[in-house]
Amino acid sequence: MKKLIFFFVLVLGCLSCSDDKQPKYLLSEDEMVGIMVDIHMAEGLASSLPVSYDSSKKLYPMFENRVFEKHQVADTTYTKSLEYYLRDAEKMEELYARVIDSLNVKEKEGN
Repeated sequence: MKKLIFFFVLVLGCLSCSDDKQPKYLLSEDEMVGIMVDIHMAEGLASSLPVSYDSSKKLYPMFENRVFEKHQVADTTYTKSLEYYLRDAEKMEELYARVIDSLNVKEKEGN
C-alpha cells in the first residue's frame, strides 16, 4: 500500500512539473508590446502612403524589417513568441489592450 501511495505521489509530482516553462527564445511581454505597437504603426504608414495597394504591399516588409532592427530582434523570434502568446487568449487580450493604449497615447501626442 505504501508503494502504491508513493507511486501515485511520484506520478502527480511528475505531472505537475510539466513543460509549462517559457521557452528561451520568448520575448518579454514588454518587448512584445513595443514591437507590436511599432508593427501597427508601420502597417498604418504603409497603408497611408499615396501609392497603389501593390506598392504599399511591397513597402511594408521594408518597414517591418526596420521595426525588428530597431528592437534588435529576429523576425523568427518575434513570430515564435507571438505563436506562444497566442496560445493564451487572456494573455493576448492583455497584450493587445496595452498595444491599443500605447497607440492611443501616440495618437494624442501626434507621433
